[in-house]
Amino acid sequence: MSVKNKLAGFTDPALATATSVNATAREAWRVFGIMSEFVEGTDRLNAIRPAVSIFGSARTKPDSDNYRLTEQIARLLSDSGFSVISGGGPGVMEAANKGAFAGKSPSVGLNIQLPMEQQTNRYQDVSQTFRHFFARKYMFVRFAAAYVVMPGGFGTLDELLEALTLIQTKKTPQIPLILVGSEFWRGLLEWMRARLVAEGMINPQDMELIQVIDDPQQVVAAIFKHYERRGFDRLPDEHELLLNL
Repeated sequence: MSVKNKLAGFTDPALATATSVNATAREAWRVFGIMSEFVEGTDRLNAIRPAVSIFGSARTKPDSDNYRLTEQIARLLSDSGFSVISGGGPGVMEAANKGAFAGKSPSVGLNIQLPMEQQTNRYQDVSQTFRHFFARKYMFVRFAAAYVVMPGGFGTLDELLEALTLIQTKKTPQIPLILVGSEFWRGLLEWMRARLVAEGMINPQDMELIQVIDDPQQVVAAIFKHYERRGFDRLPDEHELLLNL
C-alpha cells in the first residue's frame, strides 16, 4: 500500500478541507501584512534621501573602538547632509543612530522583531519596525546612496553579500560599498581573491566594488567623490531598476 493510500485511511475529508481553508486564509492575511510593511516603510522613508545605510554587529559594546568609530562616522555623515539608516538595535546599530541623532540629518532605525538580541535604541528620529527580514532589507537597499559595513557576524555578512550580489548583477545602481576595519576584513578579502577570483567564481573587477577605508573623514569623502559628477538624484534608469528590485 502506498503512503498516500495509508494516509487517506486516517484523514477525515471534512477536517482536511477545513484545515486547507484555514491555512489559505492565514497565508492570504500574511501577504497583506507583508504588503503593508512595504507600503508603510516606503512612505515613511521617501523623504530622507540622500541616506547611507550602516551595518554591523548588534553585539558591539559601547566602550569598544568599533562603537566609537561608528558613532564618529555617523555624526560626520549626518553633519554632511546624509540621513543615516541602521538596523535600529544595539551595538553598531545604536552607535550609528546615536552619531546621526547628534548631527544635523535624520537618524533612521529599521527595527526587526526577534526573539533575542534586538532591542530598539533610543537615538532615532524615524523608527520603523518590521516582522519580515526581506521587507526590512529592501528598505536598506532602496533608500541608500552608500553602504558602510562595520565588523559584524552572520547578519552583517548577509547584508554585505546581498548588496554585492545586487550591484554585481546590476539589479541596483552601483553605489559606494565601504568596509571599515581593514584588519577585520582582511582574511575575507584575501579568501575572495584566492578562491572566488582565482577559480573563476567572480570576475577580478568585481572586487573593485568594495572599498576598505578606516578613516572616518575618508569614508565621507569617498561617498562624495562617487557622486561629485552626477549628483545624488536617481537617474531615470536607476529609478526603474529600484522599482523592479
